[in-house]
Amino acid sequence: MAKVVLVGAGSHVFSRLLITDVLSYPELRDSTITLMDVAKDPLDIITAFGRKVVKQYGFNTQIESTMDRREALEGADYVFVTIRVGEPLASEHRVEIPLKYGIPEGAPDAGVGGIFYALRQVPVILDICHDMEELCPDAWLINYTNPMAIGSWAVSDYTRIKNVGLCDSVPHTSAQLAKYMGIPFDEISYWVAGINHMAWFLELKWRGEDAYPLLKEKFKDPAVYSGTNATDADIVRAEVLKVFGYFVAEGSLNIGSYVPYFKKRPELIKRFKLEEPSFEQREKKRVKQDEELRQHLRTNYEFPISHSSEYGSIIIHSIETGTPSRIYGNVKNNGLITNLLEGCCVEVPCLVDKEGIHPCYVGNLPPQLAALNRTNINVQELAVRGIVEKDKTKIFHSILLDPLTSAILTIDETRQMVDELFQAEKEYLKGFK
Repeated sequence: MAKVVLVGAGSHVFSRLLITDVLSYPELRDSTITLMDVAKDPLDIITAFGRKVVKQYGFNTQIESTMDRREALEGADYVFVTIRVGEPLASEHRVEIPLKYGIPEGAPDAGVGGIFYALRQVPVILDICHDMEELCPDAWLINYTNPMAIGSWAVSDYTRIKNVGLCDSVPHTSAQLAKYMGIPFDEISYWVAGINHMAWFLELKWRGEDAYPLLKEKFKDPAVYSGTNATDADIVRAEVLKVFGYFVAEGSLNIGSYVPYFKKRPELIKRFKLEEPSFEQREKKRVKQDEELRQHLRTNYEFPISHSSEYGSIIIHSIETGTPSRIYGNVKNNGLITNLLEGCCVEVPCLVDKEGIHPCYVGNLPPQLAALNRTNINVQELAVRGIVEKDKTKIFHSILLDPLTSAILTIDETRQMVDELFQAEKEYLKGFK
């Protein structure tokens, strides 16, 4: 049966979902799940979780654990990547230094913070792929690591590995849209395309009819905006819908980082409820989740087996059994979206069957949506080239072109900020010129 490898298994929240998602399919319970991380304690915890679940339910699944990446990859069929290189200290750098220059924290794959995240993540992802070329050349790389578009673009251009990048924004947003409209989720259908964190609901239907008029009417209700934060008050996405005509498949907190309109002044951040939880708050939440897992492992707690909204195990199930499915994946733009840059990374519907993952043709996006996507594709292209070529100038140019950064900083201020970030991150950014 299939060998499923998880590189970065110490990411407990996602690792738990992947393990239980795989086990939710009876046809996949004879698989081998190999857990790998460079940090022993998190790896031991998730290994204990996997083995306890398998034992509780009497499955035949083999749970392996190793800190040796090459050992893990040997003979793999599917390789999931969920790494966080240099975290949490490096995350603090990419948040605090831009903030000093007036750049608020953004999405994990947008703007200056996202690019410096990519500078650490992408070289390791490429190293994983080069190991795969030797040890499991026919395996699928399934990437969940941000920055999604930059990482997937680099893998497609600089390795021979079959790959897809996965994000949960489309399934989460589609469920949220059904909730906004007050209709059952299983009665809506949709067609979404664009780039990661800026993909668009090109079609939204309820029982086969256009649901956009209903959605726009619902967004006239003040209750939509009454929450205390961007998760509960979807103001930015409502504004984007009103101005550009389509709903975007990523939350207000993140989409505010992809455009220059909502975060460039403190009063706008407050108005659109885009205040981020602090670095300390996020780390505290992570520690609490880890402790809860440890507590469950010390007791007779029975972990439930259910399927989440993540696409990863759906891909495995479709390829292994031939049962067709449809997902949304980040793939190379080989003529899929015809008014976006050929060869960039796009997020499109994909059909999955025994032969693999088949991205769907979309054609032209509405011109205003393509224009918004292009502003970020420009940034991503220069970041990919700068990372692979270890070229500081290309990284500087990519940040100069970032829509939010360029709305706030001058050229000289941007250069100073970039130099400071390179200095702070020098441990991870050796060889740049």
